[in-house]
Amino acid sequence: MKKLLKKLLPDRAILFYHYCVAQLAALLYGWPSKKMITIGITGTKGKTSTANFIWACLMAGGIKTGFISTANIRIGESEVMNKYHMTMPGRFIIQKLMREMAKAGCKACVVETTSEGLKQFRHVGVFYDFGVFTNLTPEHLQAHGGNFEEYKTMKGKMFAALGKKRKIIGGKRVHKVIIANRDSEHAAYFLHFPADKKLTYSLDAPSNCRAKNIQELTGGVSFEVGKQKYKLGVLGKFNIYNALPAILVANLLGVPDSKITRGLRDLTLIPGRMEVINEGQKFTVIVDYAHEKQSIRNVLETAKAIKPRRAKTIILLGAEGGRRDSA
Repeated sequence: MKKLLKKLLPDRAILFYHYCVAQLAALLYGWPSKKMITIGITGTKGKTSTANFIWACLMAGGIKTGFISTANIRIGESEVMNKYHMTMPGRFIIQKLMREMAKAGCKACVVETTSEGLKQFRHVGVFYDFGVFTNLTPEHLQAHGGNFEEYKTMKGKMFAALGKKRKIIGGKRVHKVIIANRDSEHAAYFLHFPADKKLTYSLDAPSNCRAKNIQELTGGVSFEVGKQKYKLGVLGKFNIYNALPAILVANLLGVPDSKITRGLRDLTLIPGRMEVINEGQKFTVIVDYAHEKQSIRNVLETAKAIKPRRAKTIILLGAEGGRRDSA
């Protein structure tokens, strides 16, 4: 019946339905995101890792935080795997989870936000205060008619949503903030939206938060921002891109550098993201969600950097999810 209705009804009618359902869900659960500082993350890659890093830094700083991501969902210290098989679950589930976060005393909420979720108005009723842009490559285009510009514009809807009324939380006015990856050629587009503050991060281009003196280690990666030294408890130089927004968010929310350092260091597991499997074997096994060219390259470069001399690298690829691979 659902498939039949999609064929019979015009796209505008279907999108209006999605919008109304999102408004109803937010109303039913009492607009929970109005009670927390809400941080949206969008981009092609790195969203889940960025959400985990933000959570780790804020929690280390005493700010109870929840998040919804592709891999896992956290409410403070409580964690469950995302069983909904969608990065952005349905509207009622998103609002229900956010209400649970607010009831548990969370002061901040991180929502991994996808282009398809934005297209279907799943972000309606999610009152964003921070918008984080990670990167943009041609992926997930099937949901946007194969049009990269439409894909990019759809992600911009999250940043356009920032220009709404400012919240008052704990007696303080919450600023609207955009944080963007300056190394991306698309950064300027996401930075052009209105906001109270606009900050950038990078490894190469000049930015507000630029990582230098990078060293890949067997147990993670170290780097510096200004005079502050940081160490990640997960593998991969590319993960610095996912940690830098967390540093900026935590700084803006008043978390001292010493706490941020601890949060990044103590987060040693992001499910399915450079996850080391140790069952006592005499070789290293790493599981990663990499499913396109650049992501796979990142994983292989990390393996090359940490493996012993003359050791081999063996890669096993599975089919991509969402029925995007035919075999």
